[in-house]
Amino acid sequence: MAVCAAGNRFVAIMLKQILSKLPRKSQKSDSLDSAGLDSGNHTSNLSNGVQCTNIGNSITSRLSVVKRVSSAVFPASIMAGVEAVEPNLSFKDVSNPQKQNLFISKLNLCCEVSDFSDPEKASSEQDLKRQTLIELVDFVSSGSAKFNEPAVAAMCKMCALNLFRVFPPKYRSNTSSGEAEDDEPIFDPAWSSLQLVYDLLLRFISYSSLDAKVAKKHVDHSFILKLLDLFESEDPRERDCLKTILHRIYGKFMVHRPFVRKAVSNIIYRFVFETERHNGIAELLEIFGSIISGFAIPLKEEHKMFLCRALIPLHKPKSIGVYHQQLTYCVVQFVDKDQKLANNVIKGLLKYWPITNSQKELMFISELEEILEMTNMVEFQKIMVPVFQRIACCLNSSHYQVAERAHLLWNNEHILNLITHNRHVIFPLIFPSLERNSQNHWNQAVLNLTQNIRKMFCEMDEELLLACQRKLEEENSQLIEAAEKRKLAWEHLETTAAAFKPAATNNVPPVKPATPLVAC
Repeated sequence: MAVCAAGNRFVAIMLKQILSKLPRKSQKSDSLDSAGLDSGNHTSNLSNGVQCTNIGNSITSRLSVVKRVSSAVFPASIMAGVEAVEPNLSFKDVSNPQKQNLFISKLNLCCEVSDFSDPEKASSEQDLKRQTLIELVDFVSSGSAKFNEPAVAAMCKMCALNLFRVFPPKYRSNTSSGEAEDDEPIFDPAWSSLQLVYDLLLRFISYSSLDAKVAKKHVDHSFILKLLDLFESEDPRERDCLKTILHRIYGKFMVHRPFVRKAVSNIIYRFVFETERHNGIAELLEIFGSIISGFAIPLKEEHKMFLCRALIPLHKPKSIGVYHQQLTYCVVQFVDKDQKLANNVIKGLLKYWPITNSQKELMFISELEEILEMTNMVEFQKIMVPVFQRIACCLNSSHYQVAERAHLLWNNEHILNLITHNRHVIFPLIFPSLERNSQNHWNQAVLNLTQNIRKMFCEMDEELLLACQRKLEEENSQLIEAAEKRKLAWEHLETTAAAFKPAATNNVPPVKPATPLVAC
């Protein structure tokens, strides 16, 4: 009996401590608690069976109270400490304090992923989800919403469930053959729903009162990596939405900027050096074009490494035509920030210069013109010899578009000024190509352009032009003389060989077969 009474007192003290930490609703609940404790003490004078029964009832009643209160304080759902609202209600039908809860309820309703492979399947559910998404977009667009952490978490969860997916393997065999820009785009049948989710995510990220410190816990590195994976989508509409959203994330979350740059660099490395297959390179470069324009001067070493290790090697793949415009913009932005980088960029262009791909060569000439247009005299003099050796080859190209595009470089005033100040080096490199064009090129337009450049050289420095012409004539005469010497040498060899040729072969004894060698 003494042991049972001590146990009762211990249980009563523990329950009293637990209940003292819970919020008291009214005086009535206090009286009930005290009555329960008194009844617990009173059971010490009863028999063992009655004691155990009363103790069990007392513990059960108090545990039920604890369970009800803990379920209110620590809920299992994402709506921590809030009351669930019927998701089919309209935002106009609830009070302002409940709109946040309704917003979360509607987001949870949209977490169900619809199957769009069968147009007739679950059309009512798809219509309900579409209508709910439209309401969410309108609510965010109104600008009156206040997003706490449960709302941010619910938004990221809904977007992850609807957007993040694995794409089927690519069956196109010509993706890496340089003709991917001619393929017809493939449109996702679920785009009507995906578009609303992307629109909602964009408006949510762009929301002016969104607390970046709270949102960054859920828009984390994993979320960004999965967004980047979606750039593999075949649907250009989806990639365009992703481009805008990633750019807004980069602008809003400064803490994630180094990670975004590193993740995009890894995608480019994999594309250039491993697969040469990716659908979103153009969109990623378009994002980086605006990012590079915001880089502070002087450029960080990290940014220069991105240029040398990622952007310049992007000139290598055959499918460069898909993203060349965006790539050129990024490279030009770097040269505009630091003209000393022009040397590295032009050396990279010459390294990856195409030999048999005329269309790619046209792109390179256009990019070279834009870079030279932003290059100062000092940097130009460092690379002018290899540059104009390559241009001289382009002037003689049998592809008339390549030859014509190379001639048009002289129409650029800045490049012409660079050539004029360094004509003593450049004229001897270019003049032989102009002479060969005048004598042998088949296209009349190229011939006319060649004559115009010759006339321009003559007006610029006639003495230098005549000196180049005399030097070329000397080199040609030396080549003719060397060819004549080779011809005479071959004729002498043939005459000598004919003199030692035997007159008849009838008296020549037969050759005995060689004795086989015996291995030691």
